[in-house]
Amino acid sequence: MKVTKLWGSLVLAGSVVLTAGCGGEEKAAGIDPKIMADSLFAVMASDRANYTKLIIKRLGAQGKFIKPDEHWEDLENGAPLPAQMFRFGAEAVAERTDAFTYSLQSLWPINKQNAPVTEAEKAGLQYIVDNPGKNYYGEEELGGVKYYTAVYPDVAVATPCVDCHNEHKDSPRTDFKIGDTMGGVVVRIPM
Repeated sequence: MKVTKLWGSLVLAGSVVLTAGCGGEEKAAGIDPKIMADSLFAVMASDRANYTKLIIKRLGAQGKFIKPDEHWEDLENGAPLPAQMFRFGAEAVAERTDAFTYSLQSLWPINKQNAPVTEAEKAGLQYIVDNPGKNYYGEEELGGVKYYTAVYPDVAVATPCVDCHNEHKDSPRTDFKIGDTMGGVVVRIPM
């Protein structure tokens, strides 16, 4: 078996094919959905935090050459906000695979499309707010498909996050501080 085939199976189907030592027969072994969800979140959270700290924080609210702004496309030199970059990534992944989906949601969304809809999303977001530093794991059925659903805290890692949410005209909450859970990342894996 080629390594590329093994890797492709891991990423696209959420399973790995292992070869047994006796007689060379192949056995399929699934990846634990919790391990898959936790691994995906580790990549997402790292990318999001790095974009926020290394790009947005350095540009600042005034941005001399490039200005981070929710209406970045209307500006000559605008840059998307971290939440927008996250959504762009989720949309691009959805075009490539149906092995998982992810979204950024909040109990206090500035953009109403980021509000929880399902009972698992609502329970998960409330759980991570009530239990700082903990993740929520559960199962739900949507459209006849059973999903493993994980919700991870989206914590304010930089001053621009807090300032933007606290000062935004559409923000339902205006008292965020660094380290607060501002929302959550919902990862869904079909079972």
